[in-house]
Amino acid sequence: MKRLLLSTALLAAAAIVNHSAIADDRLNNGKLTIAVFGDWPYNQNLLTNAPLLINSVNADPAVSRVIHVGDIHSGSLACTSAGILPPISASNPGWNQQIYFQFQQFKSPVVYTPGDNEWTDCHKAKEFKSGDPLKELASVRSLFFARPGKTLGLEEKSVWSQAIDFDPAFPADAQFVENVIWEDEKVVFATLNMPGSNNDALPWTNGFENPSLQAKEVADRTAADIRWLKAAFNLAISRRAKAVVIALQADMWDPAAIVQGGDGLNGYTPFVQQLANLSIQFGRPVLLLNGDSHVFGTDHPLANPSSAIGLIHHTQPVANLTRITVQGSTNKPAEWLRLTIDTRTSGVFSWKNVPYCADPLSSCQ
Repeated sequence: MKRLLLSTALLAAAAIVNHSAIADDRLNNGKLTIAVFGDWPYNQNLLTNAPLLINSVNADPAVSRVIHVGDIHSGSLACTSAGILPPISASNPGWNQQIYFQFQQFKSPVVYTPGDNEWTDCHKAKEFKSGDPLKELASVRSLFFARPGKTLGLEEKSVWSQAIDFDPAFPADAQFVENVIWEDEKVVFATLNMPGSNNDALPWTNGFENPSLQAKEVADRTAADIRWLKAAFNLAISRRAKAVVIALQADMWDPAAIVQGGDGLNGYTPFVQQLANLSIQFGRPVLLLNGDSHVFGTDHPLANPSSAIGLIHHTQPVANLTRITVQGSTNKPAEWLRLTIDTRTSGVFSWKNVPYCADPLSSCQ
């Protein structure tokens, strides 16, 4: 069988066209429906009422996959510190396990990418100084990514994981088990660990200070993310994909981050510039899914480099990149994003928000 000249072990494996465990060949006539949400469940009330969202998604027979774009608790709740010794007294060691249980109630495969609240920000006073960021990330990986290359949810699916399919020239990339790629209906999907808080550039505090280790974390992860992003687009080009979907947590154009006293956005610029270049090279529709800002919105953030939003990362104009920021779970109305991908249409992507709670004041926020 012909081996494609691709840049990673992952993409060499992709040359096996009938690799149906990952390249999902159910062939729904080019049409897919994906449930997308993030910043959920943000508090105990939302966790208690998690079946409201889960049942709403499960009741839609068209949904073939669920994507969670990060932040599985509020930035004002303690981190879990599960399995971390000695335990931190301010932590909430059972939270992540409860979220894992809820993920397993979805009928469709669940793909989750971490947000800043569950690891990057655990050093902060508002998260009760409850965790060392890197230990918290290790804890998240050990639970949600215990089986590299497998999704969560009742219907397990295989995906390519950077833990297994890393570029052999960069073996340290194997630590990024949370970064995955899959293909379905001639569409390539990828998730990347790109958290808020300016891509973990805000200094760790409250006894967790370690500038050199933090700088290494940011540099290593961002470089691995960029290599994984390139791998996804190389796969899409080699397989003549109709579209690419990228899911991550950070709102890399958050206007609140660039006001005086904000977190800043410069930590995302190298990644965004690569995203711009790769989207132009691909030349077909690209969709970016993110959470972080909690308010639903859609835009084309790189279409006009001279606009206020376009000036943030100084890229070339990119007309084929669309972005959706999903609604946060503490904002009204309580809803999930029903994303339809139809490769028979020129735009490929369409979407609507689906309310899942009739009484948000008492049970959904």
